[in-house]
Amino acid sequence: MITASPLLRRAVLAVAVLLSAVGLHAAPSLGLQTWTCRNMDFDQVVAFATKHGITQLQMIGKHIDPKGPAAESLRKKAILEAKGLQIYTFGVNGTSMNKEENRKLFEFAKLMGIKVIIVEPRNQAEWDNLEELVKEYDIRLAIHNHGTGSVYGDPATVRAILAKRDRRIGVCLDVGWVTAAGFDAAEVFRSYGDRVYDIHFKDKVVQAAADGKKTPVDTEIGRGQSNYVGLFAEIRRSGWSGVMAIETDSKAFAEDPNRLVSEAKAFFAAQTAKR
Repeated sequence: MITASPLLRRAVLAVAVLLSAVGLHAAPSLGLQTWTCRNMDFDQVVAFATKHGITQLQMIGKHIDPKGPAAESLRKKAILEAKGLQIYTFGVNGTSMNKEENRKLFEFAKLMGIKVIIVEPRNQAEWDNLEELVKEYDIRLAIHNHGTGSVYGDPATVRAILAKRDRRIGVCLDVGWVTAAGFDAAEVFRSYGDRVYDIHFKDKVVQAAADGKKTPVDTEIGRGQSNYVGLFAEIRRSGWSGVMAIETDSKAFAEDPNRLVSEAKAFFAAQTAKR
């Protein structure tokens, strides 16, 4: 066994301090939520991601079925690996009170080497069996949020679950929807502490009609009402290094998501370049 000399150890420590001082620290990476490409098939999504240089994919059931045959999942995994792509997680997945049905999600994640599953249980009683599976498989769950009136539209509801559940249960923060619900994304991110396991990189504006009804509408990322300046500041402060997956609910953007994704990449690069 070779032991480093005190001089070498001091040199390594000095380099670490220097790198920290110049701001070379952990940073988020950019991914793609394939709901953005919901009009494409699997092979088209692979080509699209490759074209845009995005390697981290969060796939929906249309593109890979977590409850489908294992052979088909492995076939698609091989295609992705050959292209340098990875399914880093999948969802948003439906869950139920049936633990054995939920187990299929964990078996799929285990098969694919995935460490986080995105869920949005409609019935909060499901958390009992989901937590048991988290402990059994040592695979994280991340709670996704939609807007006002949805089960997890209020971050206080999410925080209440985090407070009493296994630490492997965390959050998939959908920035667009948390904004549409009237919350500040930076403040919500900070309130979740170290339990944010995934981020949906999305932006919305809330439009008011003549009758007073408010409607959230997707826009280009960085051009809506989401507090991305504050959010990226919080990300830098905390050293968060997860994946921010580009996503849109807009039918128009989904028809041809090329411009949306290209602009999102540029916005992401500009924000992550700041120190």
